[in-house]
Amino acid sequence: MAFKALFLSYAPDADPEKHRSFIDTGKYQLWSVVVKNREEALKIARELYEKASIEVITLCPGFTHREVAEIFEALEGKVSVSVARGDGPSNQIAQAALQREYFGKQS
Repeated sequence: MAFKALFLSYAPDADPEKHRSFIDTGKYQLWSVVVKNREEALKIARELYEKASIEVITLCPGFTHREVAEIFEALEGKVSVSVARGDGPSNQIAQAALQREYFGKQS
């Protein structure tokens, strides 16, 4: 039986039906999905829990503490939910890149 995990990330132009991948090593299955907002994240988390019995969800640093709790509660505490965060300098580098890419551009 494989260990099943989901990685969720935010991007303002995401289409979760299009921006997803799946890796299966036999012992490890990893879904990666990029979503636009909290509602899409909750939908994908529920969908993969029901269809694939995921055991772990890792969220990009853009998710808030409240969103982590909402996802955990939506899955009735049956799935581990954590956030990929770095140390101070690493967080600053990531924040600068996000600021430049997402918030520094005019639509």
